[in-house]
Amino acid sequence: MSRLDETRAILRDLIAFPTVSADPNVEITVYLADRLSALGAHVELVTDRTGHKASLFARLGSEVAGGLLLSGHTDVVPVTDQAWSSDPFTLREEDGLLYGRGTCDMKGFVAACLAHAGSVDPDDLETPLYFAFTYDEEVGCLGARQLVDHLKGRDLLPRLAVIGEPTEMRVIEGHKGCCEYTTVFSGLEGHGSAPDLGVNAIEFATRYAAKLLELREALKTRAPTSCPFDPPWTTINLGRLSGGTVHNIIANHAELDWEMRPVQAEDEAYVKATLTGFVQTELLPAMRAIHPGATIETTVIGEVAGLEPDEGNRTRDILLELTGANRAETVPFGTEAGLFQSLGMETVVCGPGSIEQAHKADEFISLSQLQACLDLLDRLVPRATRSA
Repeated sequence: MSRLDETRAILRDLIAFPTVSADPNVEITVYLADRLSALGAHVELVTDRTGHKASLFARLGSEVAGGLLLSGHTDVVPVTDQAWSSDPFTLREEDGLLYGRGTCDMKGFVAACLAHAGSVDPDDLETPLYFAFTYDEEVGCLGARQLVDHLKGRDLLPRLAVIGEPTEMRVIEGHKGCCEYTTVFSGLEGHGSAPDLGVNAIEFATRYAAKLLELREALKTRAPTSCPFDPPWTTINLGRLSGGTVHNIIANHAELDWEMRPVQAEDEAYVKATLTGFVQTELLPAMRAIHPGATIETTVIGEVAGLEPDEGNRTRDILLELTGANRAETVPFGTEAGLFQSLGMETVVCGPGSIEQAHKADEFISLSQLQACLDLLDRLVPRATRSA
């Protein structure tokens, strides 16, 4: 069986695990662990408090300093209300394309990693080859955050890291951070004919949303000089606003989901300070003048650091040499790369498939992209696991 055929077969298995972020992922993680253990890898599973979610950290080769980490996430976004041409959890091949939920984001890369691992002799590695496969990247990088906490303080960690998000095998050295929040407004219900006697949570959520839109415009004026990102400023997006029950009842509850993608830490602090002041001096006093028990509470869903471009990034330099690219790029979407960079790893994002296909119905990855990934791994792993 060719390496590409093996990758296809592994990907078929991975797609059959319906690992939507809201559901457990332990079964797919055990599948990955079993395959890597059979190759002689040392495997650790890091589970969440429920035991239903797990990340994997595995090592091929001796436990010495340095080495290369290949990382991807096992969770996928939902398929609800999407018009798929076939079962999204059954791999379908047509005209050189492999269709299924997660094919490009990012089980294709995970499958390529496993297929490549089967060709590696651990005794030939001067420094280790590591694998990290995480859970719940799509909802705040929860698994990677837990894994990074688990690894902090270890003396022997990989020096180089590749996060295989879909970039069409382009080398990405930087991306913005991603901060996701849910703000909950609790007011006082009443009859719609007497709005002044209640505290309408939707109205105050709307005022909060309007402040976020004001901040979004203000952030455009704070873009750093020569910022490499597009757009070059911190962005804010309103994702969901819900509340109330029927037309004639004052809504006593509302929720606003929103996100911020900072290009610099100062912007994140500026937004948080502005919102705190707005809530404490304007919104809450107005709400509590009618109902002392009114509240506004914000929950952090995820605060994931961006990937900072670094002049001394050896992973980037090796990949540029191997791919023949003239320069590394930046992207607007977030990944787990900044988390691994925080452990001192020289990190890039580079993987098969296009982000344009991610999260859509009939998601696909091409066989040519998987082959390009396998070819690159064949050249990258021996180079990146040298001791010098």
